Amino acid sequence: MKPLLRFLCGIVFLSPFLAASLGLAAPASAGGKAPIHIEADRMVSLKNDNAVLFTGNVDARQGQMVIRAAEMTVYYLSNEEKAKLPQSEERSLKKLFASGNVEIQNDGMTGTGDKMEYYEAERKMILIGNSKVWQDNNLVTGHTVVVFLDQGKSIVERGEKKGERVKAFFYPGGEGPQSGPQQ
Repeated sequence: MKPLLRFLCGIVFLSPFLAASLGLAAPASAGGKAPIHIEADRMVSLKNDNAVLFTGNVDARQGQMVIRAAEMTVYYLSNEEKAKLPQSEERSLKKLFASGNVEIQNDGMTGTGDKMEYYEAERKMILIGNSKVWQDNNLVTGHTVVVFLDQGKSIVERGEKKGERVKAFFYPGGEGPQSGPQQ
């Protein structure tokens, strides 16, 4: 019974961790009003789509948050959409999509996946495909990790292939394997 109790305590521990850790996935607010710095091999402005496409070794930073990917598309609100926002809400980001070896780091936490989607209005981040989230030595894996940042809620789902399962590894007191993505 003790291993089951430890596991359930770990799940209780992990849900806020995912929500907080992937606050690293909250591009608009992770660094508050800190400037956003993006480097890539190429940038294409897609004015008709209210978007900017970055390709090739994309490295985006705001405060302590870092997002790396092969490609990133940042969608911003149109002037009409901004005009409909409450006056107290200052934002221009609508959504952000990243693909190709996505890695998100913030405040000692790391998330990786094949793709990432972030929706600012819902404050929802989704890691898709071979998703992994680390905090210290603790690790959760699944096909999809959905984090509702303002609700302190996260959902980890398995893939469709036979035998795929959600996995969680919790190491109390700093025991266990080295933290972060293994090279």
